[in-house]
Amino acid sequence: MPRPQTAHQAWSVLESGNSNFVAGTPAHPRQDADARVAIANKQKPFAALFGCSDSRLAAEMIFDVGLGDLFVVRNAGQVIAETILGSLEYAVEVLEVPLILVLGHDECGAIRSTMDAANGNLELQGDFIHNLVQRIMPTVKRSLDAGETSIDEITDRHVRDTIDELMERSKVISQAVKDGKLAVVGANYKLELGEIHVIVTHGLI
Repeated sequence: MPRPQTAHQAWSVLESGNSNFVAGTPAHPRQDADARVAIANKQKPFAALFGCSDSRLAAEMIFDVGLGDLFVVRNAGQVIAETILGSLEYAVEVLEVPLILVLGHDECGAIRSTMDAANGNLELQGDFIHNLVQRIMPTVKRSLDAGETSIDEITDRHVRDTIDELMERSKVISQAVKDGKLAVVGANYKLELGEIHVIVTHGLI
């Protein structure tokens, strides 16, 4: 497969790959020894993916792509941090990916924990778990104030808020979108169905 050169081409490949995964007919491209050797000296991914660390969200599997295709950045609850911003800027400025996908998913433990905390019911002890919760809390509060009480509604808002923060804090990324060199897509992954549902797009033509 020729490397996708535009955001539209990159997104089409991801959509097609996800359809293969959902149908149970994955092609497993570029996962053999020849592919491994061919990219050993240089990577040229066609998209960056920022998603949750959830073990059920294996990026290359759910999009039926292979080695060297995706530049993947993950943490629990896909929470923006300086290391995340630096990694995504690297993908844009150095690797020249035309697409960033921010991917949430249903029944996210980090969001559920934040909802518990908002109700005064968080029992987890880890200091850094609490840090993650505090990063997500503004989204949960905005959702509740807007009458959005389901975890699905809050997850969608969190994806939107994550992209807004990404665009606001990174001049490299926001300028690339303005210049037509980059698109940013926010989507939600349905764990049981395996399907990707688009929530918001910036610059996707």
